[in-house]
Amino acid sequence: MSVTSQTSGMNFFGDSHTAYISIGSNSGNKVQNCRYGIDKLIQSGCNVLLAQSSFYLTEPVDYADQEWFSNVVIKIETALDPFRLLKRLKDIERDAGRRVAAIRFGPRILDMDIILFEDMVINTSDLVVPHPRMHKRRFVLQPVCDIDPSVIHPVFNADAKYLLDQLDHTRQRIIEYPCG
Repeated sequence: MSVTSQTSGMNFFGDSHTAYISIGSNSGNKVQNCRYGIDKLIQSGCNVLLAQSSFYLTEPVDYADQEWFSNVVIKIETALDPFRLLKRLKDIERDAGRRVAAIRFGPRILDMDIILFEDMVINTSDLVVPHPRMHKRRFVLQPVCDIDPSVIHPVFNADAKYLLDQLDHTRQRIIEYPCG
């Protein structure tokens, strides 16, 4: 297990932490599924919603033969450590009806991932933070930039806007949802 923080003296089992969570769905009522995930996370009593990006309709990546996704990113303050937060996210996915996927990167009713947790770098068999593919995903970086384009990726030491600008703009189409 490897857990590091760029902030000296930080104890992630302390009081509260800032985390970015990516939420997506491409089955059923996609926007409602994402809103369900946000509501359940905040209603748990351990998390406070600090900011939310716009909703986006996004082209599937890695497995293209499926419906487009609805994606959103939220910034939360959490009393949970990253491992307990991950457990909470997986419980919410399961409660929403998510089952073990037959196809990797295939259709899913709800997908909730920790994108950033403070400035920590975590690499375990259960959890990798920052999310290992966030720097390659327009559907993550654009919503993160809606919230804070200057947030730093602690592995690449680059801000979200810079990482977004490095992507091929002809791939990974995203369209802002007019859902309010």
